[in-house]
Amino acid sequence: MRQGRKIRAWMLERDLTVAEVARRAGARESHTSETLHGKRQHRRVLQVLVDAGCPVRLLDLPEDMMKGKEAA
Repeated sequence: MRQGRKIRAWMLERDLTVAEVARRAGARESHTSETLHGKRQHRRVLQVLVDAGCPVRLLDLPEDMMKGKEAA
């Protein structure tokens, strides 16, 4: 299960906003927010978070996105 509150806390510590993640992913802010909370599976949003260093254990990535990633 994706841990939206913990992801948002991680983002807050890094001054990373939903708007910025959406911009980087080329996604709508609403889709980005829904992805953070597990209501959507927007892969570009998830990839932006992975690339920014978000712990993959918080993201509950789809199996095909887990290749080569540690669950730490």
